[in-house]
Amino acid sequence: MRKMIIFEPAMCCSTGVCGPGVDQNLLRVSTVLNSLKNKGIIVERYNLSSNPQAFVDNKVINEMLNTKGIDILPVVMVDGEVVKIADYPSNEEFCKMLDIPENYIKTTLKIKSSGCGCKGGCC
Repeated sequence: MRKMIIFEPAMCCSTGVCGPGVDQNLLRVSTVLNSLKNKGIIVERYNLSSNPQAFVDNKVINEMLNTKGIDILPVVMVDGEVVKIADYPSNEEFCKMLDIPENYIKTTLKIKSSGCGCKGGCC
């Protein structure tokens, strides 16, 4: 099984549901990763603000950040090789990168949101 790691920029949460607006792409990625987890496929995910040591420990990511800066995040690695920078994989790319069938990540859930629903702000 292939091993995917996503190194993400600093943010208060990985779902994209916090703050005044919902990041639909982060919500999609979270849904895909949850679907994969339910199929037994674990994708490691490191956020710069909550897991900075992972960025230091990975020599490839550390070098990229030192030479190119944080604008390259997110960085996606599969089996130790960088396969995508500055964006999350599309659903099709997740399937190709992990060598899995498309039905592993298909969802019938349609999410519409006008925010996180909290009163007084988040994070």
